[in-house]
Amino acid sequence: MNAVPWPDPATSILDEDKRALLHELVIGLSPAQLYAVAAYSASLAEQRPGTARSLAVVAPASKPVITVLYGSQTGNARRQAEQLVRRFEGEGLHARLIRADAYPQRELAQERHLYIVISTQGDGEPPDDARALFEFLFSKRAPKLPQLGFAVLGLGDSSYPQFCVIGRQLDARLAELGGHRLVAAGEADLDIETVADPWLGSVVALTRESLGPAAQVPATVRAVPRAAPTHHSRDNPFTANVLANQRIVARDSEREVRHVEISLSGSGLQYLPGDSLGIWPVHSPAQVAQWLDTLGLDGDTEATRAGRSLPLSQWLTTELELTRPSRPFVAALAAGDDTLAQVLKPEHSAALSALLREYRPIDLLRRHRPSWSAQQLVDALRPQSPRLYSLASSPLAVGEEEAHLTVTVLDYPAHGMRHRGAASGYLADGGEDVQPRVFIEPNERFRLPAAGERDIIMIGPGTGVAPFRAFVQERRETASTGRNWLFFGNRYFQRDFLYQTEWQAELKRGTLHRLDLAFSRDQAEKIYVQHRLREQGRDVYAWLSEGAHLYVCGDAEAMAKDVHAALIDIGVAHGGHSRERAQGWLDELLHQGRYARDVY
Repeated sequence: MNAVPWPDPATSILDEDKRALLHELVIGLSPAQLYAVAAYSASLAEQRPGTARSLAVVAPASKPVITVLYGSQTGNARRQAEQLVRRFEGEGLHARLIRADAYPQRELAQERHLYIVISTQGDGEPPDDARALFEFLFSKRAPKLPQLGFAVLGLGDSSYPQFCVIGRQLDARLAELGGHRLVAAGEADLDIETVADPWLGSVVALTRESLGPAAQVPATVRAVPRAAPTHHSRDNPFTANVLANQRIVARDSEREVRHVEISLSGSGLQYLPGDSLGIWPVHSPAQVAQWLDTLGLDGDTEATRAGRSLPLSQWLTTELELTRPSRPFVAALAAGDDTLAQVLKPEHSAALSALLREYRPIDLLRRHRPSWSAQQLVDALRPQSPRLYSLASSPLAVGEEEAHLTVTVLDYPAHGMRHRGAASGYLADGGEDVQPRVFIEPNERFRLPAAGERDIIMIGPGTGVAPFRAFVQERRETASTGRNWLFFGNRYFQRDFLYQTEWQAELKRGTLHRLDLAFSRDQAEKIYVQHRLREQGRDVYAWLSEGAHLYVCGDAEAMAKDVHAALIDIGVAHGGHSRERAQGWLDELLHQGRYARDVY
């Protein structure tokens, strides 16, 4: 976003520093988010004596307000919430869009129309930006809500056993508090629009009916539906060129890790440190042939889905998910297999979880050999989903038309076959000739502090170090005075020290102030980043007590939980807290935006 000239009256209201801070706040926001910022500002103006009342035109106090909350880890819930707000605007209804961690909880008792779009993470966890709201709603402080009309749209991945459980729990809790369920809870899998589109339509229609014509905004200020965006996005990706694609671990490393530099020239895409690059995978001809051979199908056979007819080989190459199994896929297989059907019973949820974790779809097809037609196969598979990679570069350092990634290439043998990652294998096999379809996925909660004098602590083992390369580059280019402390870990010092020479140069330059390393396999006893955290616990607690921001990036299942446990131990050992109070201390840092996690 380029700087927008201020009108003359504003120049006398905001000094240069405040204008710079405001610009930093709004850069990268979508139109719906900018409207939400305007509505929030207008709401504040209404509450402060002496403020010009004309600002209230953005959010008329006399009109019913619809609140749309979202809790999102990867951006999907945010996109659906934005779509809901746009639909309300198209009907002339006023709605405010708020990220869950920015919602003033005291306002809940006065809400009349509340709609929540929320994802479920991992094994039944709320996204980080919704943790505080989730805990509040399930606490004794939650108010009774007899006046509330609500609806919940849950997003999830049916390859996990706790599919959409957070949305389900919120829906039940709001009803328990006395709220009236306007629309049944939606539970959307990775093919989100299949469930989300009719859910959004029902919510808007029933809300408009319940509010009546008096709720519509007068024509002079009525929101105008915006045309579909012409810029590149998740649904309109940019076909990019690869500038560099090189291995950055030793040849004898157990894992292949690549540094990939992608040209964004001509795309109009912009990003900030902390954002991710989305890549739409393309499955290799060999992989597609493997599927066709297993089922004895002809790739030229046409199949239809959602009104589109394509050859089966094209469906398998770019349109359908081939590497992640799902419960619906298992259910389709189980229709002709009584043994497999047993796994789907509620009492066998552990067995289903293990099956989804250990097998790919092709493994299950080879094992159960269904007699499927091309159409049945297309019907059984989920739509392809993009893979998100934390950006490993600052545009201030590498230029606005370039983006860097740090990619672990998934490659392992299982069930008599070699398995490679959908996107990582695509990038690795294509080298510099590959032309990936890409888009930027903003991560609003994973941002550097606006105040450059603030210290930061970064915990990023393995490829989790990627965004911290971007952070250090950005802090260097902006001459930030805050200290930068990195905890990095991997398996072996000699084989897997990602960006070693760069970190050494940053230490020498003084833009990286501390570096703690944990190489787990270089000694008999495994040492991880959480061990280094505990060793440096006194200083970690001191930095945080003095206002430092803490960032964690990497594996959600083990590393992030172990790091969180180590931080609790630090709060107990060096803050004098009880374990309960130490958890509260971390929760407060999370609420303040000073404890941010990009975990997957």
